Amino acid sequence: MPLPVTASRRILLIEGHPDPGAGRLNHALVDAYADGASAAGHEVRRIAVGAIDFPWLKTAEAWNHGALPPTLQPAQDGIAWAEHVVIFFPLWLGDMPALLKAFLEQVARPGFAVGPEGPKPFGRKPLSGRSARVVVTMGMPALAYRWYFRAHSVKSLERNILGFVGFAPIHETLVGSVEGLGSAGVARWLNKLRKLGAQAA
Repeated sequence: MPLPVTASRRILLIEGHPDPGAGRLNHALVDAYADGASAAGHEVRRIAVGAIDFPWLKTAEAWNHGALPPTLQPAQDGIAWAEHVVIFFPLWLGDMPALLKAFLEQVARPGFAVGPEGPKPFGRKPLSGRSARVVVTMGMPALAYRWYFRAHSVKSLERNILGFVGFAPIHETLVGSVEGLGSAGVARWLNKLRKLGAQAA
């Protein structure tokens, strides 16, 4: 069943693979989504986490009261601008890569992602009004990750980070058994991502 036609939207693509070099399936999926979205008239911005030099947070004091590193200001600006955010990453040791987690910890600061008075789980959240999609590549079959492992790390990201700061709805795309996809399998996934991009979904 085709997705409904969507009015033009502002879309931010966050490429969470730590390796910014070319040739990764994650990069190709981001490109395909961006191509589909741009061709459909949506505005697209991209953030490549692996290409940004930033320090990691080590204390609660730094998170609560420290300054956002200047290299991450475009990321906050992009999230504030966006109506829809898509996060791409490979599954490493059952979770998102540590660099992507460090990026989210830096960006999701009080006064931006949570209220300056601290988290309010049942109040209005600063990033409400934005939707999101999480696109994850993995070596294991996607069904095994979803049903045996309960997609635990993706659900944690959706519930404890994205949902906690106001994103809704949140959807996911799990690309499994990546080593065995072959050129035809990769082409099918790229086509799927182009269609999602065209629909800003």
